[in-house]
Amino acid sequence: MRLYAVVAAGGFRRYATYRIETAAGVFTNTVFGFILAYTYAALWDERPQLGGYDMSQALTYVWLGQALLMTCVMMGGGFEDELIERIRTGDIAVDLYRPVDLQLWWLAGDLGRAAFHLLGRGIVPMIFGSLAFDLAMPGAPGIWVAFLVAVGLGVVVSFAIRYLVALSAFWLLDGAGAAQMSFLAGMFFSGMLLPLNVFPGVLGEVARALPWSALLQVPADVFLGKYTGWGLVRVYAFQASWALVLLLAGRLLQSVATRRVVVQGG
Repeated sequence: MRLYAVVAAGGFRRYATYRIETAAGVFTNTVFGFILAYTYAALWDERPQLGGYDMSQALTYVWLGQALLMTCVMMGGGFEDELIERIRTGDIAVDLYRPVDLQLWWLAGDLGRAAFHLLGRGIVPMIFGSLAFDLAMPGAPGIWVAFLVAVGLGVVVSFAIRYLVALSAFWLLDGAGAAQMSFLAGMFFSGMLLPLNVFPGVLGEVARALPWSALLQVPADVFLGKYTGWGLVRVYAFQASWALVLLLAGRLLQSVATRRVVVQGG
């Protein structure tokens, strides 16, 4: 496990070197945060308890979305692009030759990346949001801890989804189409555009049952104190179950892919 801890630390340092890109990302997240915040403010001014949120909670949800956008990679652009390219060029053969578990190797690196993005791109937009709006910030330290656990589980679910998308390149040769479909599903079903609690009827029930809800909707509701006691345990179980199912699916697909199509390209 020490090896994977080193890989995770390396993933953190790797993204920490892109300081200008990080600053640009913070600026972009902050600008879009203000745009969405004023949009939500107009919507909640007409419907004060829409989705079970008051105005302050709805605005907090906006800024949590900006803080977790890259942490949970709801718009794509994480390790999967690199892995797809390695499969396409045949460089994946080098990865398969290493005496390490392929899935755990990429997971460790992605956890390091997520930790950096939470700190490097998540905190500053939240600070700007709290200065401009009346946000519903938790007062109890336990809620912050519960939120970080939910975020961690959300990151693992996000990785598992994107790992499956990347492995599709063994058959598709170019995984751009699958990645684009994953990006669209992530934006809609994570609750990035609107909280899933706003979705009506069956659509809302289905959206909340899908794995993408673990990326933003669940952590946001934990942050807002919607889950306590056994409710918190159940929502953790929901995230952990999807993480386990998707990771196992990724391992199975990896086994099939490397047995049937070990190298694509050169």
